[in-house]
Amino acid sequence: MNALKKLTAFLIIVFANILYSQQVKGVVINEIEQPLEAAYVYNLNSKSHSHTSENGVFILDDSKVGDSIRVGLLGYRNKTIVLNEINIDSKLILTLEEKLFQLEEMVIREQLNALSTITRLDLNTSPVNSSQEVLRKIPGLIIGQHAGGGKAEQLFLRGFDIDHGTDISISVDGMPVNMVSHAHGQGYSDLHFLIPETVNKIDFGKGSYYAKEGDFNTAGYVNFSTKDYLKESEVTFSIGQFNSLRTLGMIDLLGNTKNQNAYMAVEYLSNDGPFESPQNFNRLNLFGKYVMFSPENDKLTLTASHFTSRWDASGQIPQREVDNGNITRFGAIDDTEGGNTKRTNFNVEYNKYVSDNISLKTNAFYSHYEFELYSNFTFFLEDPINGDQIKQKENRDIFGLNTALKYQTYLGNTPVTIKTGLSFRNDIADDTELSKTLNRRTTLENVQLGDINQTNMDAFINAEFELGKFIIVPALRLDYFKFLYNDKLQTNYTSLSENKTILSPKLNFFYNAKDNLQWYLKSGIGFHSNDVRVVVSNQGKDVLPKAYGLDFGNIWKPTSKLVLNSALWYLFLEQEFVYVGDAGVVEPSGKTERYGLDLGLRYQFNNWLFFDSDATLTKARSTEDIDGQNYIPLAPDFTMAGGFSVNNLHGFSGGLRYRYIDDRPANEDNSIVAQGYFVTDINANYNIGNVTLGLVIENLFDVAWNETQFATESRLQNEVQSVEEIHFTPGAPFYIKGSVSYKF
Repeated sequence: MNALKKLTAFLIIVFANILYSQQVKGVVINEIEQPLEAAYVYNLNSKSHSHTSENGVFILDDSKVGDSIRVGLLGYRNKTIVLNEINIDSKLILTLEEKLFQLEEMVIREQLNALSTITRLDLNTSPVNSSQEVLRKIPGLIIGQHAGGGKAEQLFLRGFDIDHGTDISISVDGMPVNMVSHAHGQGYSDLHFLIPETVNKIDFGKGSYYAKEGDFNTAGYVNFSTKDYLKESEVTFSIGQFNSLRTLGMIDLLGNTKNQNAYMAVEYLSNDGPFESPQNFNRLNLFGKYVMFSPENDKLTLTASHFTSRWDASGQIPQREVDNGNITRFGAIDDTEGGNTKRTNFNVEYNKYVSDNISLKTNAFYSHYEFELYSNFTFFLEDPINGDQIKQKENRDIFGLNTALKYQTYLGNTPVTIKTGLSFRNDIADDTELSKTLNRRTTLENVQLGDINQTNMDAFINAEFELGKFIIVPALRLDYFKFLYNDKLQTNYTSLSENKTILSPKLNFFYNAKDNLQWYLKSGIGFHSNDVRVVVSNQGKDVLPKAYGLDFGNIWKPTSKLVLNSALWYLFLEQEFVYVGDAGVVEPSGKTERYGLDLGLRYQFNNWLFFDSDATLTKARSTEDIDGQNYIPLAPDFTMAGGFSVNNLHGFSGGLRYRYIDDRPANEDNSIVAQGYFVTDINANYNIGNVTLGLVIENLFDVAWNETQFATESRLQNEVQSVEEIHFTPGAPFYIKGSVSYKF
């Protein structure tokens, strides 16, 4: 009889669990009722878990009355509630209280993207206030500026001299930054329209393993997301050496209005630089954003921005003229270089909850872009009378649409998340020009002049299978390109076209060995497109060369205050591209391979002192040339960056930052070497009520360093023979500036 009673009671309990276990729906917000993204929601009883979307919404399966639910997010106090009959039948609204950031509270298993969480750590402990610092937040990414501050930065990542973006995909709020078939270089990525203080999140990934990323995603991708709201309005004014000036205004337009936010930001910069010929640089940025949430937590976002910049530049100078004393490091051979650029953006984003397990995210964008650049790389090599100055110019319109559907279901007892999407992008660039010019006034000869029309359509599907501690993620991406070029230098109307399709499979594995140890193995095929002018002239050859990649690594938290990440990786490219500035084309240069080791470290000494460091060791070689002749020009084999950060020590904050790049080959046989550098910057801030006083010193130890370097053949006006050697743009010397900010 007792056995029968026990069996009956057991069956009742099982039946009750089946009957009453259900989904719990809710939203996680902060103290000013703004939704919190990527919060971890965990049922302590059933072990089911979920993450909040960018709308703050979560759905938690297998939950019932009496279960304890814990919610956590870095930078906020954890919260635990017990489900009762009232809150399990209605949508939960959970409010988290903001607090000082503590690394010991980070649990790797709970992070939506453990590696990208690193950038969130860095943004919290060391905020940015320049577009250069925004890019430097990507672990392993080194940048260099070489045209008076107005040109897009030169990028280095994983043994790539990426030029201005050929092998890294960059976007802001779903809007692409890379320019296809650009007048100055394939993939040209000018991020200067992004006001750094508006950045909320940086999502990044290295390698070609991500289905939603397409063109230029070989070395990696970076997606910036701007803030949906301001905690408070702010006005900042800074002034420094070299006639540098920066003003910033960020104004909350609606206050803490529930379910909608709006703000605008204005930034103005000017700087003459340390050069003997002032660079007369100035930049104006305007940005506005409006966000609205419906009662069903659907989200509508409208953004608009405008950016304009102009500058003069001293250009790259030959080492021989500095060595013989004819010019200083900050002198010039041709100081008539420079340019101007503009970009206007409109972006509409809509997030829709179709059902409990289906969500839709879509954005449509339009950009108008203007660019004009004057350069002189070779001085009097080609034209001994007028010199070799060139003009590169374009006027571009970009239209695009991205849409992605997320579907959560079960395959038996296995949770499955399927993401699928479609995208469209059309670039129309009329009168794309390369001309030989004199003194930025006279056009001597048109080398190239034509209209570009390039279309990219793509589709992808990504499935994520959660098998206990294992996560398996197969994916497939399909891209279609249509290239059109109308050559206006031909006597007769000439319109050339090519079509190309590429299929890119991916397969990734993740293993959560412990709460604070995740291993991963990533593999995939990516690609970067070639310039449309090269595509049509080569009759479709080398249009979309593939990149084959493999990463094996981990992210590990061995102690409560230490986070380590490491990866062994390999990347093979079917075709490398080299930009030829004076010809205005991108030339194929053969197959290459790179392999290396990434290392990263984050350590919190106490409540206010943090340390971080990232290093990349790489071997990069051409596979089609003999040993000793197979170096890849300007490919770094060792880079390192990091520093100390102080966060809220009795009103003080700041940091000491360093970056290092070693000597690297400047040509194929390593007979010309680009010199490495180690540069240190320091900043300090002190809060007095609503006022913050700041001080920044760049190049603290006043080292003589070359920010960008190239092996170039040039001839000066008084030279009979040309010389091939290092031509460089000097890095800034010791440079100090101060700032004052007021928040209200």
